Amino acid sequence: MKIMSDEKRAVNSEAKIVNFTDLNAWQSAHKLYLSVYEATKAFPKEELFGITSQLRRAALSISSNIAEGFGRNSKPDRTHFYVMARGSLFEVQNQLLAARDTALLSGEDFKNIYSESQITQRILIGLINATRERK
Repeated sequence: MKIMSDEKRAVNSEAKIVNFTDLNAWQSAHKLYLSVYEATKAFPKEELFGITSQLRRAALSISSNIAEGFGRNSKPDRTHFYVMARGSLFEVQNQLLAARDTALLSGEDFKNIYSESQITQRILIGLINATRERK
């Protein structure tokens, strides 16, 4: 089974998106959240209510906003929530940099998770553009 980007799927009438979990953007964001969650388990306990909590919440916000946008009826509402997801994604990227620079994340963990965030970013931008262009 070939996986199609959300942007291509949005213009291909054969590939039906029935639920928000069908969106590649949501799937990528969810995978990113799971990676963030796993990596932050190793953060010190004193960071539990600091960067650990902030990073997890921002990462979860990405897929949550995609899901909420999917449930909206108008194109402007959908686009708004997808753009909010993009903002949360940038927040995660900033927090990953902070975690790396304060040695909370190893260089290897940072590289892997940041790479996932960039993949999510590209897919999400495709979804935003496709949503804006749809009639």
